[in-house]
Amino acid sequence: MQRLEIENVDIMKVAIQQEIARSEDSRYDHRLHGVFLLCQGFSCPEVSKILGDSPRIIEYWVKEFNENGFEGLREEKRSGRPSVIDDTILNKIDSDLKQNPTSFGYKQNLWDGKTLSHHLKEKYDIKLGVRQCQRLFNKLDFQLRKPHPVIAKSDDEEKEEFRENKKN
Repeated sequence: MQRLEIENVDIMKVAIQQEIARSEDSRYDHRLHGVFLLCQGFSCPEVSKILGDSPRIIEYWVKEFNENGFEGLREEKRSGRPSVIDDTILNKIDSDLKQNPTSFGYKQNLWDGKTLSHHLKEKYDIKLGVRQCQRLFNKLDFQLRKPHPVIAKSDDEEKEEFRENKKN
């Protein structure tokens, strides 16, 4: 394997150390440390052993760094998996949550993750786990309301009758 080198090593050592001190992105820091070790004279296989990355990855970092500078070591934003719930359906779900679950034929009085998961599957043919439904509540600023216990009011006449029966 051909030994790769960083251009302008002395200047890059100082620049990398300053960049490490400023960065808040740990993956970016990790790459900076790898390139810094190369500037110190370590080979790609040696750096890969130290950092736990493959030598090929280290070579890729060097190539990106030489071509694009510090920006070449930054991670690009990832789009992630597209949501199965678009804005139209999200608005419909929001209006559904403003209604009582019993109006949709459910036995439960309050919305929770399980009820919403079932509702999404039945009404919109969307499979979403309970935890994702809880995140959906959060996204829609929906507050889960737990039922408050109701203290039964006592009847004064029945209390008096109970006391009299207890004495007898």
